[in-house]
Amino acid sequence: MAGTGVSTEAPTASSLARAEHFVWLTARVLEQRRFAYHFLGGGADPVETALFAYLNDDGGYGHALEPDLRGPVSQPLHTAHALRVLDSIGRCGGLRVERMCRYLTEVSTADGALPAIHPSQRGYPHAPFLPVVDAPRSELLATGPVVGLLHRNQVWHAWLFRATDFCWAAIDALETSHPHEAEAAVAFLDSVPDRSRAEAAADRLGRLVRDRRLVALDPARTAELPLAPGYAPGEHHFPHHYAPTPGSLARRWFTDDEMAVSLDHLAGQQQADGGWPLSWREWAPGTALESRPLVTIEALRTLQAYGRPLG
Repeated sequence: MAGTGVSTEAPTASSLARAEHFVWLTARVLEQRRFAYHFLGGGADPVETALFAYLNDDGGYGHALEPDLRGPVSQPLHTAHALRVLDSIGRCGGLRVERMCRYLTEVSTADGALPAIHPSQRGYPHAPFLPVVDAPRSELLATGPVVGLLHRNQVWHAWLFRATDFCWAAIDALETSHPHEAEAAVAFLDSVPDRSRAEAAADRLGRLVRDRRLVALDPARTAELPLAPGYAPGEHHFPHHYAPTPGSLARRWFTDDEMAVSLDHLAGQQQADGGWPLSWREWAPGTALESRPLVTIEALRTLQAYGRPLG
């Protein structure tokens, strides 16, 4: 009404409110429960209950928990995903994790570490950028985050000794890398017990990431960056991918201004439907639909960790 001094425009929904609408509209039950836990005061028990649906008798996780791998069989990437969920709710311990370590032991290669894809995936749909081979090699990409999470939660199991040695050797040998592998290395270094060695390795890795231009420091100039083999056009890592929390060793790689630009870019990526987009190649409609709520939750958690207002 004219002359009242009261705006007639509808209030703009907050970032969190728009994301909540997106999650209820599109997400699997697990991501709905996770969103409620992290942002709505929900409990941890419902998250565990939803995660249990993906558990197999061998102690590993399957059933497309990681959406780019379809089918029921357990896979290291699914099991790593389950560990991240349990860690995020403070439940990464006990008999369930002991059984997971037995599964990890069974699927490890001869050097005691994990392949990205176990051959049991053959015969089930999977992303074309995740090839299935009969004799896969150990991957820092798959092993580093798992070992890091287990150390972070003070889980001790015989499997960890050789897997930890593998990660150290793989990181020490890095002369080149790609963004997802470097991110996996940080996940290991952030939690491994030998802190002085981890800090020295992280400093070296940070120089490699910057020298090899594995990080996008200017969102407006990503087209100038090299694209790693197998990566989709536009699939770049920003500082917040390497350092999703201020406590990460990778936070030291970037100036305050560089991190602020990265977080501004992350906040600005929220789309009209309330969710965040995928940065990797979309190969099937269902997998993209299942993946976006995962990306949305992690984007919100990163912004929250850095004290950015969500609404």
